[in-house]
Amino acid sequence: MEDKKCLKCGGTEFSEGTDYTPIRKSKSSFKSSNKIYTFCMKCGEVDSIRIENPAIFKQ
Repeated sequence: MEDKKCLKCGGTEFSEGTDYTPIRKSKSSFKSSNKIYTFCMKCGEVDSIRIENPAIFKQ
């Protein structure tokens, strides 16, 4: 991770993770992509959420 500081606790160690629910374009869509969370290792504050494959949302 780049040099960043947690806004909540001042921690400087961050990690990334995902959850089990991918994001879909619509309820009936088969295409989906994972959400990637970047969070502080000290307090757990989420610094950012990004979509792993945003191209599936282009028309």
